[in-house]
Amino acid sequence: MNYPEITLWSDGCYYSPYAMSVFVALTEKGVPFSTRQIDLRREEHLSPAYGAVALTRRVPALGVDDFVLTESSAIAEYLEERFPAPDFKRLYPRDIEKRAKAREIQAWLRSDFLPLRQERPTDVLFAGKTFAPLSEAGKASAEKLIAGATRLLAAGQQNLFGEWSIADTDLAVMINRLVMHGDDVPQPIADYAHFQWQRASVQLWLTQSSRSAC
Repeated sequence: MNYPEITLWSDGCYYSPYAMSVFVALTEKGVPFSTRQIDLRREEHLSPAYGAVALTRRVPALGVDDFVLTESSAIAEYLEERFPAPDFKRLYPRDIEKRAKAREIQAWLRSDFLPLRQERPTDVLFAGKTFAPLSEAGKASAEKLIAGATRLLAAGQQNLFGEWSIADTDLAVMINRLVMHGDDVPQPIADYAHFQWQRASVQLWLTQSSRSAC
């Protein structure tokens, strides 16, 4: 099969949960791709050079030949259509309602939980750092996340929809901000996040992160 030239622009540390989501999606699809690093600490993402590539000047950005797309959830949906099943692995459930729910979860995780994202940044996940106890706002954010995850995983399943989807990776990232920091998380929810963390595509991202100079 002749593949297009595919490039993923990621942060230089491999700490971005959104770049991770796209990396996992590409890996699951099984398409060959290369990565380019953008140093966020030096604000390379704000440079005219990167602005000429990425509309939003954020990471990740995905290049497929001459087409470039930003925003991780938009990229995942594009990849699902660009490299469809049965020739490629599904990123979203087959069922239309479950597929819509997966997208709802992705949008929720990206638009909510700001206190949790601020107080438990991805340094927890990829550098083993620890931070101060959660503030009241952070606790409220964590409680909302756990309540939602408990509802979504009421049957104690290992995947959200009886089969893996990219929403599982995104949800596990958010939950593991707490689990890997040692915050209190109900065991079934922690077990779910741990199970998702063992996926080969996730482990490959963690290998890239561990090799970074950050």
